[in-house]
Amino acid sequence: MLRVRCLRGGSRGAESAHFLGSRVGAGGGGAFTGWVQRTFQSTQAATASQNCAADDKAASPVPKDCPVCSYNEWDPLEEVIVGRAENACVPPFSVEVKANTYEKYWGFYQKYGGQSFPKDHLKKAVAEIEEMCNILRGEGVIVKRPDPIDWSVKYKTPDFESTGMYGAMPRDILLVVGNEIIEAPMAWRARFFEYRAYRRLIKDYFNSGAKWTTAPKPTMADELYDQDYPIRSVEDRHKLAAQGKFVTTEFEPCFDAADFIRAGRDIFVQRSQVTNYMGIEWMRRHLAPDYRVHTISFKDPNPMHIDATFNIIGPGLVLSNPDRPCHQIELFKKAGWTVVRPPLPLIPDDHPLWMSSKWLSMNVLMLDEKRVMVDANETSIQKMFENLGISTIQVNIRHANSLGGGFHCWTCDIRRRGTLQSYFD
Repeated sequence: MLRVRCLRGGSRGAESAHFLGSRVGAGGGGAFTGWVQRTFQSTQAATASQNCAADDKAASPVPKDCPVCSYNEWDPLEEVIVGRAENACVPPFSVEVKANTYEKYWGFYQKYGGQSFPKDHLKKAVAEIEEMCNILRGEGVIVKRPDPIDWSVKYKTPDFESTGMYGAMPRDILLVVGNEIIEAPMAWRARFFEYRAYRRLIKDYFNSGAKWTTAPKPTMADELYDQDYPIRSVEDRHKLAAQGKFVTTEFEPCFDAADFIRAGRDIFVQRSQVTNYMGIEWMRRHLAPDYRVHTISFKDPNPMHIDATFNIIGPGLVLSNPDRPCHQIELFKKAGWTVVRPPLPLIPDDHPLWMSSKWLSMNVLMLDEKRVMVDANETSIQKMFENLGISTIQVNIRHANSLGGGFHCWTCDIRRRGTLQSYFD
């Protein structure tokens, strides 16, 4: 049976911490070599001992007037950042972009890299997101927006040249843990300066009492990428992913925030094309001892961002993609969690999805445990939520989907009304 206990009082089960930390946190560990393996193993041991020492220690309370406070994906949503489609540009067709996109769109990237996405499509996406913002406000949620930026401007570092992409997906770059906003370092060169769209907002939150952390910015030198990453087919992707091989190396830490998903004291992450083990290890050390970061893995030919594969939507309730089964799913079941496999998406084959899959249908935003924002076109998943006793708020963002994200991607929840709890004691 699922047991929930507030971390601000009482003792916690050290044995449960050891069990989950050793069993879940070890996912993907076999792919480590050299320094990465030694560091991961030593820090796993340190984390286990810290969990014992921290068992009677509560996390620092969030300041009363701080506008930033979010511990999970389902507490009542009070404030959110919603991205912008304005000025969105196609990223240059570099090795890391090739490894994360479908072959049928490679010609599109080669032709339009560095230029605007189709103007008519962007116009429709902008209108959809504006309507989404209006609906969120109507549900009582405060909505903040990043600054519009000209993403077509070329930039150069000592290691590479690129143009930008967009400020559309705040979930990709920002992770809120308690009253802390963590800026992800990112892994695509086209996203190196994406943080600039959010800096005004983050400074405002910081001045109001929030913690603000920027993860180490990678150089994104050639050594961060396997320049000969052999992608020719979906079969190649499956084989490489099964072998634990990715386009990003362990040259330096990198991660996208969207590869992490929160469940109170336990945070789950996947090693993906954009998140390496060094990045995961940085987060593990940074958040210890109050939070436990666990690496989990999936049968996924192209892992990038966890929330269209494994989306935690309530205390003890998770959506698990039937096409990308979780290798550690029994651990959730043994902890009393309900695992729901969403129905097949209904999005038509001819709709352009330049940077995503059809499984954005499960990339939903929980407004609270009993309300979910879901694609108006996806009637099958609407019925699934209704059967779970969850009311659906239906919004059409089909054109916005083409830019690479669903409702969860297009948002970053800044404040949810709730407290830090453990869902694995």
